[in-house]
Amino acid sequence: MKKEFWLERWERAEIGFHQNEINPYLLRFWQALSLPVASTVFVPLCGKSMDMVWLHQQGYAVLGVELSAIAVEDFFKENELSPTHSTSGKLSCCEADGIRILCGDFFDLNKADVAQVGAVYDRASLVALPPDMRASYARHLAEMLPSGTKILLITFDYPQAEMQGPPFAVSVNEVEALYSQYAEIRLLAQEDVLEQNPRFKQRGMTRMNENVFLLTLL
Repeated sequence: MKKEFWLERWERAEIGFHQNEINPYLLRFWQALSLPVASTVFVPLCGKSMDMVWLHQQGYAVLGVELSAIAVEDFFKENELSPTHSTSGKLSCCEADGIRILCGDFFDLNKADVAQVGAVYDRASLVALPPDMRASYARHLAEMLPSGTKILLITFDYPQAEMQGPPFAVSVNEVEALYSQYAEIRLLAQEDVLEQNPRFKQRGMTRMNENVFLLTLL
């Protein structure tokens, strides 16, 4: 999937993937990471997620990366924050009140950019990527971060032929295939959410699960 797809979605305000509430799995399972307060949490492909605000309210520094400058600008504006601006390699940076968002391509990040990261929250990153990009994403993420880094990962699993992504279907088996060489993998929850999403059921979808994983990098 090309960068232009996401940039055009933000330009047209076609952002049905954006949640105006805190993700319930983040609320339920974040404590499983046992992350010390004041640690830095990395949120890849962060958009303007309110989850970053919640993480900051829990006492964490937040580092996001987002392709769309519109999303970054909207995040700070909607949360009434006035960011400072700088650059970091190929990425531009906006920062205010302990929340720092790098604007640019995730694959342009390097180890120095994430050197202070203690954990990763991935609700909308892996599932936003088509199959041919996921292995590169997992490898780049794992190679940048130090051993012991924990990742709270949320995925959707449904018959891919029944709906065109994103969000794409990413099964338990695929998560294991992507990350088993890099991390210990623990499935925290697997829930059938089809009845809670009638718009997907109306489109003919027969199954939709959400899976929550805790990964610990080797």
